[in-house]
Amino acid sequence: MDGLIILDGSGRPIIQSNFRNHPPSYPLSIVDAFNDALSKTLPENRATRSVDSGDLDPVLYISSTASGPAICCHVEKGGLRFLCPASQDIDPLFIFAFLERFLSVLQEYLQDISLAVLKEHFDVVYQVLEEMLDDGKPLTTESNTLRDIVLPPSFFNKVLSVAGVSGLSNATPAPFSSPIPWRKAGVRHNKNEIYFDITEDLDAIMARNGTLLSSTIWGRIDCNSRLSGIPDLNLSFINSKAFSDPSFHACVRLQKFAQTSSLSFVPPDGNFVLMEYQVSPSAVTRGSTAMSNGGLQNQLLNFVPLILKSKIEVGEKGGSFTFTVTPRSGSEQLKHRLGVENVVLSLGLDSGAIGAFCTASFNSGGQGFGGSRDKEREERAAGVWAWEPNKKTLRWTIPSLGSPSASSTWTLKGTWTSTEQVPRPCRSIMMHFQTPHMLFSGIKVDQLRMTSEMYKPYKGVKIASKAAVEWRW
Repeated sequence: MDGLIILDGSGRPIIQSNFRNHPPSYPLSIVDAFNDALSKTLPENRATRSVDSGDLDPVLYISSTASGPAICCHVEKGGLRFLCPASQDIDPLFIFAFLERFLSVLQEYLQDISLAVLKEHFDVVYQVLEEMLDDGKPLTTESNTLRDIVLPPSFFNKVLSVAGVSGLSNATPAPFSSPIPWRKAGVRHNKNEIYFDITEDLDAIMARNGTLLSSTIWGRIDCNSRLSGIPDLNLSFINSKAFSDPSFHACVRLQKFAQTSSLSFVPPDGNFVLMEYQVSPSAVTRGSTAMSNGGLQNQLLNFVPLILKSKIEVGEKGGSFTFTVTPRSGSEQLKHRLGVENVVLSLGLDSGAIGAFCTASFNSGGQGFGGSRDKEREERAAGVWAWEPNKKTLRWTIPSLGSPSASSTWTLKGTWTSTEQVPRPCRSIMMHFQTPHMLFSGIKVDQLRMTSEMYKPYKGVKIASKAAVEWRW
């Protein structure tokens, strides 16, 4: 990596690292090349640049700079663009991993990433950047160590700086004084507690006849540690065989996990990602053995609580559609009465689409909707639809499924108009939903044991799952 450049929404650089090994014109040529590439992805009728364009390649090849050819990796956050150029051979994933870590540290320091916040705390951002990236090489990336070197901004520090008071920061421990790189020395808390958030994401593709074409489940364990001293923890799980291709925080002892499938670690202080993993398909069978490929697909289908049937007809300069959603009998969510929330269906229409009109309805299947009050409940249960002209996308949102019967149906009927003579809408419909209090893999926290400290910590565990299902039509 050669350095890092932060651009505002208009494409102007506001902060950049020191490009010691390159001429001064090198970062300017990178910025110009990026802005030119970004402008080519924008519609001709848009007067100003926007950083929200999703058509721009995340890795740009720049054939001519002040130092020869280079690549530029970039991400967007809070209306800003973070550019990381490289003129030597390097894996772009390495650059994106550093950018993700840098943004995570900024989020911890500033609580929010925006142009106004970065301008207000310019000195802190620049110091953090110089400590994390030294001459193009990642140096100090642990937030606990960085906090000993660069003090986070606070109202108290602002008052002291305005009043001209100095020398109080000497009370903090010397940088790198802790024997554990990711944990500060002398940590003390009034309440000793640790929280684990386990989330899993399902990505699936469904054929038109409702069969499962492909699926992947990813998991993540976020941790918020507020423990005093140097606690040595051991976290064990039920159904730990579901872990596949795991990646860990540096604090986890790999040999211990290989032997017992439990996590043994001394946690950093504060928020961090303890573990990320992929769910093994065989583990989703809930302990079944010798399951055929068709049986495994049926088991995975049980985690999609809804069945979508669509009918789309394309005509001259427009078309009509009907979406019908019904509960899937035998799904894990409905079988155990787990709430399914934030169901969102979206259909990308053609580039010439100029508007849509829809009607959403809900049939409770004979559960007694009637009267004015129940009619209002029925209208809320049907959800709301919205047309997003900037993205040419029709979106239908059902906040909660409640406790539907097997014969309940949700229906969205409508039409759209287009300037295209023969419109070509997207050939698939995206369905997103969330299920709190459930994990696809069946993983559960068994127990948390602590050694090296005398107190008993409070443990909190929260689980949730999300899904993105692509339905072909």
